[in-house]
Amino acid sequence: MLPSRMRRAPGAGAPGPRDGWDKTAMDATELPLLGAAELLDGYARGDFTPLDVLQSVLERIARLNPQVNAFAAMNPAARAAAADSTARWRAARPLGALDGVPCTVKDLVDVAGLPTRRGSLLTDPAPVAEDAPLVLGLKAAGAVILGKTTTTEFGWKSPGDCPLHGITRNPWALERTPGGSSSGAAAASAAGFGALHVGTDAGGSIRIPAAWSGRVGLKPSFGLVAQWPAGAFATVACAGPIAATVRDAALMLGAMAGPDPRDPFSLPDLGQDFLIGLEDGVAGLRIGVLEAPGFDAPVDAEGIAAVERAAAWLADAGAALAPVRPALPDTSAVFGRVWGVALARLVASFPEAARARLDPGLLAVAAAECDMSAIAFMEAMAMQVATGHALGRLMQRFDLLLCPSVPGPPPLADAPLGDPLRALWQEWAPWTFAFNLSRQPAIAVPAGLRGDGLPASVQLVGAQYADALVLRAARAVEARAAMPPVPFPPAA
Repeated sequence: MLPSRMRRAPGAGAPGPRDGWDKTAMDATELPLLGAAELLDGYARGDFTPLDVLQSVLERIARLNPQVNAFAAMNPAARAAAADSTARWRAARPLGALDGVPCTVKDLVDVAGLPTRRGSLLTDPAPVAEDAPLVLGLKAAGAVILGKTTTTEFGWKSPGDCPLHGITRNPWALERTPGGSSSGAAAASAAGFGALHVGTDAGGSIRIPAAWSGRVGLKPSFGLVAQWPAGAFATVACAGPIAATVRDAALMLGAMAGPDPRDPFSLPDLGQDFLIGLEDGVAGLRIGVLEAPGFDAPVDAEGIAAVERAAAWLADAGAALAPVRPALPDTSAVFGRVWGVALARLVASFPEAARARLDPGLLAVAAAECDMSAIAFMEAMAMQVATGHALGRLMQRFDLLLCPSVPGPPPLADAPLGDPLRALWQEWAPWTFAFNLSRQPAIAVPAGLRGDGLPASVQLVGAQYADALVLRAARAVEARAAMPPVPFPPAA
């Protein structure tokens, strides 16, 4: 339900291009803070139009994005798309489930008419000709593409900076990073720059920034969202939603999911409506509280407390929880090889004279892993399969797993990068990359605040293709978390 001051004024006639809401009774600056479900409800009731919302969102971006630096490019076609959506809503003929909802796309994903720079000085600045499959799905559902959000260079790390666009900052605390590599998507969501945001995740790149930015971030089952063109981490990477609420993430996933002939590894259309059963709760579910993802992954006291809170909430809701420490390969060593070899291959694709313009940390990882033998790499691939098998067996005992999303609070945005190989499994992604190896769905969901006032988060993991169940359990946590508004813009 919308706040009363955001409803159409009594007796108001048909909305005009800029009079779909009662200007005397509401502050238009609140429109960007509404979620997708609230926007759709408002459009249906005539409280405001997609053009109203787009104008308010663009004004907020113009005013506040210089503090955050969430955008790589804006979409000049957004206004025309919002105008078309406004006309459809006036005719009571919305195009699809997201008609008129503002959405951003991470700059690793192609949007026709915009460049795909991947955060790099070495990429082509020319616009691309074709939409990625997930963008086609969003447009078919009526989403209005606002623009493209920043990413770390080629999505290689978790601090939110890149050579091309500089530092992206966390709206919860501007001195902190929002995380990465979907840095701009998470920051834009937290800052109120649109309702829905596309991220990608090869080792935690949706879930880490969602956790550090107080957002919901879902890495779907591998293949559920078709991917083309393939990125540097194609064998473990997925695209998925970042949003303020689980319901909005479910809405968005429904539009993004689906096969595409350009991606032979995409799943057939499963015909799922991810909103169905979202409020069914967790009564009777078996949930394993994961104590280690194949190695002694670090987590601070605040992260442990968040897991304990979420476990208590889920138990109160009727789930049966038990601690579990499965016998897994050392996933930090396995993923380190997959990650490192992918980066070494990426660096080798550029002329040697140009490589000095790449992120120095990326070059360091590539240099450390470029001499890996074929046998060592195939051993890593075998261990990836063994990880999937072991976690698959574990999911015969449990419906879901619960664990931390991140090991601690977001680092300072301006902090120098230390040893990236160590940071991967100590500071960034120790709790996330195992589920890229196993290709399971995993979601980061807010779980209250830390003692320092920054958001806490937990991760829920399901069996492969159990995305709807993961969303359902996340909704049960969300219902108890009662997160406060993001303190952005900061008080003067």
